[in-house]
Amino acid sequence: MFFVDTIELAGLGNRSYLAGGAHTAVAVDPPRDLDQVIAAAVRRGVRISHVVETHIHNDYVSGGLELARVTGAAYLVPAAADVSFERIAVHDGDRVEVDAGLALRAIATPGHTPHHTSYALEEAGAAVAVFTGGSLLLGSVGRPDLVEPRLTERLARAQHTSAHRLAEELPDETAVLPTHGFGSFCSSGQAEGDHTTIGKEKAGNPALVREVDTFVAELLAGLEDVPAYYAHMGPANAVGPARIDLTPPAVADADAIAARLAAGEWVVDLRGRVAFAEGHVAGSFNFEAEGKVATYLAWLIPWGKPVTLLAESPDQLAAAQRELVRVGIDRPAAAAVGGPASWVRDGETPVSFPRATFTDLAKHLGDDVVVLDVRRDSERAGRHIAGSVHIPIHQLHKRLDDVPAGEVWVHCASGMRAAIAASLLDAAGRAVVAIDDPFAAAVEAGLTAVPR
Repeated sequence: MFFVDTIELAGLGNRSYLAGGAHTAVAVDPPRDLDQVIAAAVRRGVRISHVVETHIHNDYVSGGLELARVTGAAYLVPAAADVSFERIAVHDGDRVEVDAGLALRAIATPGHTPHHTSYALEEAGAAVAVFTGGSLLLGSVGRPDLVEPRLTERLARAQHTSAHRLAEELPDETAVLPTHGFGSFCSSGQAEGDHTTIGKEKAGNPALVREVDTFVAELLAGLEDVPAYYAHMGPANAVGPARIDLTPPAVADADAIAARLAAGEWVVDLRGRVAFAEGHVAGSFNFEAEGKVATYLAWLIPWGKPVTLLAESPDQLAAAQRELVRVGIDRPAAAAVGGPASWVRDGETPVSFPRATFTDLAKHLGDDVVVLDVRRDSERAGRHIAGSVHIPIHQLHKRLDDVPAGEVWVHCASGMRAAIAASLLDAAGRAVVAIDDPFAAAVEAGLTAVPR
């Protein structure tokens, strides 16, 4: 009998896998923090004999090289991937034995990257699952525009071909186990549900139900901005990531926090958006630890800028450090644990800003307020508040001067991105109100219009 354990990386919208039999196992697309994968192997009582990459990742720093070093496993990387370290080069059709009666077969599936490779898990010669990385996802495929703009259309067409190859070669009951697609910006669409099979994808995945020209046109039309930090992930993975250090950072007292702010460094408050709005260090930014802290902080912060983390507990700080190393923010410059009363200098007090609902906004629309929508373009295209200003959250820190004068009521789809935006505006000295409400409430309040 075989097993497949899923290692969920919810903050990045990704999954890694450990699959094997009674004695040995393979790790697929492992995260940079290895302990979860190693713990899964310990629970199963198996040795990790192989580590495989479906592709050189653009959205996170891989733990594959280090995991192979630590465990002594064979490290399998697609042969066409241009890397600087020793590995076993995998070609289309290569097969490796994972455990007795259990093997992996490499299937070239270019599209997400030119060298992308999927791996069919075969028991007694029959495929039971396929690790599809950024190829065939739940209801979509991996985006084809992360490598080189001149290759985007060619890779989109390759995605169509690769999806059909998987559908034709594998039985309908084969479990499809992608790395991306659970909120990852590497996906060209958002997944619905948690599990799928080749048969289910054949019935509804656009790559399998649309003819190629229609599929490519729709895929390219739906692509949105790529997170800025992606530019640093591929090169880091190609060179071979350094080992991580998750020990606590140096402790910053109130004077040190003030000094770092004065030097133009980023001070990031990890507490929830309600607590932040009620009181925080002037000039600090709010990236909730419970939200997509790694994705949005790495997207917005100037790459290499020192960051000091403020957390309400050691556990919150440690969890954030773990998330951040996955995207190459390796060591915070400093950190503090507690609350804003201990983070400000003697004689200073925390600052705050109000929160509101869309019902509150409806009562103030005639008060000459600025409504700022920080959602993505695709979200804005569905419905928006008439007269609102649109600046997606990932552009706001560079476009603060584009926000009109006046009190700014900022919203997103749920409140998390609005909280980030409100903190950026507040730090810039703007009067701001954070709308902490689902966008559906704006529709109920009669505030929205459907674009013509």
